[in-house]
Amino acid sequence: MFNSEFNIFNFSLQIDCYISLMTDNTILEKIKIIVTPYVQRQEGLDDFDEKTDFLTDLEINSANLVDVILDVEDEFNIEIDNASMEGMLTAGDAKRIILTKMEN
Repeated sequence: MFNSEFNIFNFSLQIDCYISLMTDNTILEKIKIIVTPYVQRQEGLDDFDEKTDFLTDLEINSANLVDVILDVEDEFNIEIDNASMEGMLTAGDAKRIILTKMEN
């Protein structure tokens, strides 16, 4: 009994460590890779950071923004609800939503 409880604890600890290793920069880099195919204004990628606005800085149209969200869900193995979708307008918004969903 003790051994199986230890294994579950150890597995949980490994997952927590994995999430911790995924730094903010790693997540932002993955977001940048995800949005790149949909970007109409390539110069917007030069200064890509948390403040980068998907609609104005990168000129991603609203239809493609849905594709970005679907790609984010696939990449991070999460589900993004409608309320979170509406709030995902910048790279920083996306990062915060991803981290929140990964922790739950």
